[in-house]
Amino acid sequence: MHINILVFHQSYFDPTNFHFWVNYHFKCTISSRSNKQTSYLLCTSGKMDVPAVNTSFTHSQPQSWAGQNHITSAMSPTSWKPNANCPPTYHYPYMNPKHQSSTEVSLAPMTHKPSESRYGLDPQLLPSVVQVIKEDRVQWEGKVFVSKSKSSVPPLSSTRCTLEDRGNATPHFIRCTTYSFPVDVQSAQKSHLPLGATVHPLAVPERGERSVPVCEAGDCVKGCGHCGAFMSPALSWQDCGQRFYCPFCDKLSEVPWQSYQPTNQGRRVDLERKPELSLGSYEILEKRMSNAAVLVLAIDVSASAMRTGHLEHICQQICSRLQILQGTEGADQSDLRVGLMTYDSRIHLYNLSPTLSRPHMMIITDCEEMELPVMEGLLVPLKDCRHIVERVLQEIAFFKPKSDERCGSQDLPVSAAVKIFQASESPGKLLIFHSSPLTERTDEKSSSVFFSSSKLKSIFQGPDSSTSLAKECVNQGCCVHTFVFSHQEVGGAWPGHIPFLTGGGLICYNSLQSEMEQERFQADLSRCVNMQMAFKAQLKVFVSKEMRISGCYGAFIAGPDSSRVAMAALDWRTTMAFEFTHNKSLDEARGVAIQFVLSYSTSSGESRKRIHTVTLPCSHQLLDTFRSSQAESLLTFYCKKMYSLALETPLQSLREELQTEVTEMLACFRRHNCTTSASPGQLVLPQFLKALPVYINSLRKSEVLLPGLRGSVQQRLQLRCLIVSMDTMNTASQFYPHIQPLPVSGSNTNMPSVEETVRCTASSLDQGGLYLIYCPLALLLWVGSRVPPQTLLQLFNTNSFSSLTSGKIKLPVLENFLSISTRDLICSLQSQAAVTLQLKMVKEGDSCEESLQHLLVEDKSPNGGASYADFLFHLHVNSFRLIV
Repeated sequence: MHINILVFHQSYFDPTNFHFWVNYHFKCTISSRSNKQTSYLLCTSGKMDVPAVNTSFTHSQPQSWAGQNHITSAMSPTSWKPNANCPPTYHYPYMNPKHQSSTEVSLAPMTHKPSESRYGLDPQLLPSVVQVIKEDRVQWEGKVFVSKSKSSVPPLSSTRCTLEDRGNATPHFIRCTTYSFPVDVQSAQKSHLPLGATVHPLAVPERGERSVPVCEAGDCVKGCGHCGAFMSPALSWQDCGQRFYCPFCDKLSEVPWQSYQPTNQGRRVDLERKPELSLGSYEILEKRMSNAAVLVLAIDVSASAMRTGHLEHICQQICSRLQILQGTEGADQSDLRVGLMTYDSRIHLYNLSPTLSRPHMMIITDCEEMELPVMEGLLVPLKDCRHIVERVLQEIAFFKPKSDERCGSQDLPVSAAVKIFQASESPGKLLIFHSSPLTERTDEKSSSVFFSSSKLKSIFQGPDSSTSLAKECVNQGCCVHTFVFSHQEVGGAWPGHIPFLTGGGLICYNSLQSEMEQERFQADLSRCVNMQMAFKAQLKVFVSKEMRISGCYGAFIAGPDSSRVAMAALDWRTTMAFEFTHNKSLDEARGVAIQFVLSYSTSSGESRKRIHTVTLPCSHQLLDTFRSSQAESLLTFYCKKMYSLALETPLQSLREELQTEVTEMLACFRRHNCTTSASPGQLVLPQFLKALPVYINSLRKSEVLLPGLRGSVQQRLQLRCLIVSMDTMNTASQFYPHIQPLPVSGSNTNMPSVEETVRCTASSLDQGGLYLIYCPLALLLWVGSRVPPQTLLQLFNTNSFSSLTSGKIKLPVLENFLSISTRDLICSLQSQAAVTLQLKMVKEGDSCEESLQHLLVEDKSPNGGASYADFLFHLHVNSFRLIV
């Protein structure tokens, strides 16, 4: 079906008021997904001036479309290959924006008018993330995607389908920026498309999918003896199975006689019985055992901490959690060794040995050159010391510190814990409960202040002392989790550098006086203690000989070797990104192979190695590279790269670099991959990159890269560390949140599914509607001013809009369909988040509606970021300039 529309619109060219005609051409071609061509063609003619995308402006009214004309296709139909997807084309008006007035960014409550573009574009005609996700679900929902060598582009991370491993690691574990690498370095540089992969090594397969198989080390076929790569389907067999070729080092290896099996048509006869021969992901259980992980608790008992009144509740929650660990989690948790310390300006260690009549306290006053007085009794199995720990915790609340006792640094218990872990030769978790004001550790040898060095330091860089201490934690496998109960937005050190660099986290609370904050703390503590983690993790990356690893990005301390990453611990949510560069031209017949090997120890002390391998095709045609790219994978890669480079690179440079890369990428696709039938003013987007501009714009104007007037440094530091380790699905949701309408009619007994979302723009919010807005770090309930009173009564137990109060709320438990279904949906969304999300209600027209404006990523943001329509127009103009 072809729909061809021509629109003639009369506009004014300021300042001469010269009338000129702008021709809009719109073409839409629809066909089946297997040979899909979806084109939106908007052609223009005229003269224009383009301002910077982050300048402030007022929107003009969107222009309507009318008329009709014929236009030829942007791509030749003969160029299609099986399962290839035609890039759609987008054309935008050449409008002179000088007649638009410039204003400052307004922080007033938002008005829910249709989203408008400065250049007269109708945002509703632009590519939609919601539509892209919907189309992918129609194609893959409930079906099976087979991940095999040189397979096609996988379904989106948000699509519920079964992923089957048949020689390539599934997209649960590895997603690539493109699934067809350029053969030579010239083509790769010309494309400006990053060649990278994001790895999610401990991802949990969905229900109904096969878990990662585990095999004994002695039963596995040994890998390459030259480079150390592990056996995988990427290694090819020769000489009837006596030797195999390794693509990672380009050498042949002999097969030991104990592992020899003949081959049939290049495949070993025991292929189906050996996971390492047939699957892209498998795990090796080593015979070597290490010490089991331990749990150390550190509680702030300084005078200022006592005055907060939080200690009693903290100790009660710790006692409850230890009781659950011993009583319901089985014998393995009962054998967990536990240690306890308290601190102010000194360290107080406790001998928890059950042979003592009462626990002994040991005080360390010299905290600069810290040494443990004794080791016996500092770590005791939980089943033997729980009653002793509970007794100490009960007495902590009644401590009477000296009134002049100064607060200690939050890094102090980390130093003591590292000594304990080193003495016991064990990895483990350190839980710090800090209630006093935050202080920065002073170090005369290295200062973290901006003016103490000629080298410019970023606000995201931690103090040298914290980085050094984090390295010690990584070497020992000490994972730090810090709970902060003092509200301090200005001044003081940010205590999150060490926790996030060691695989842990930082959670802050305003106060534990409210019931909601207490419930949040209880949920966070439970998740932290129960979270299964891999300790003393080492990630080794192998790539085909013709390529090298040029960058690694994530929440870890980068070392000199980009192919090796060391982490104190990581959980099943942690994701990292790696970038690859050509050494020489690839072999098109062999393709490119990538292997990730994660070595770690479990909480019980088992030593394991998890191997993930993918083999991708390569092509001389850049069109294949662009067609095989995926927007959400590029977003995840760019996010990790930009947020990691923010440690040393000015933010303005990062924003410019990001926009330049995307502009060059689109210009390259237009210049080298489009036929002459495409008009000169055409912006061309590959099929799977339709959502890339809105994703990139959202990343550019995020609080981390473009700070707002009201955002604090601590909030930006927290956001960066949380987002940089997210997987693809959560990253995409973070930069394009889900907005789900809730039923407002009393007769409606069908709750909309999670998939039924609307676009992230103010025009999507109806004044008579209820909307649940979700991203991994926020959960909002927007209430329109014209919601029926009956609906308000069913959900909030009041029929008056004016009686509702914006802010954190807990929905009342009411026995009706709307209340039950909404609370179930909220619980489902909260269970998916890495942190405990508190529901925040936002009333239409309320001053706190600014928190919602940050999530409406298609609109202009409060911190001055451009709208999606204007950013896309800017990309079009700059890419067109590069072409001509």
